[in-house]
Amino acid sequence: MKQSSFLQGVAPKGIVLQVVSTTKTDTFSTSSASFEDVTGLTASITPSSTSSKILVLVSAACSRGTSGQVLFVSLFDGSNNNLIVPTSPGSRTPSFAFGAQGDSATIAPYSFSLLHSPATTSSFTYKVKGYATSGTFLLNRSQADENIAARGRNVSTITLMEVAG
Repeated sequence: MKQSSFLQGVAPKGIVLQVVSTTKTDTFSTSSASFEDVTGLTASITPSSTSSKILVLVSAACSRGTSGQVLFVSLFDGSNNNLIVPTSPGSRTPSFAFGAQGDSATIAPYSFSLLHSPATTSSFTYKVKGYATSGTFLLNRSQADENIAARGRNVSTITLMEVAG
């Protein structure tokens, strides 16, 4: 009888080997004119093999401080390299999401995923960064953040899943 590779200590390709998740329940804001770390929306994982892939799942509840602003959300590694690298971005901002919501009570959910190959067995960090042009980037709250039932507060998450390669 032939033993499966899993029983021999080698996981079959596509099997989820580990999951790491961070949930941010408080709010965040920055008035920076470039990408800033969203404090508390970072996760690290130590792949078991250099052939492993990391499925990164992000859900970020974003808003902007004033109308006329555009907000950007992207994913960076621990060395501050933007992992979103489209072909020929030119002067455009490489990001997973960008938007310009309506009124001051709007909070937009941005969800995205990335299958990344870090090619390491050392700890690898993924962090969400954001900013709004000429204004304030807000997370888990709207600009109109009154403590009334007609306003929302949210949570944002980053989840990492190691997939055997």
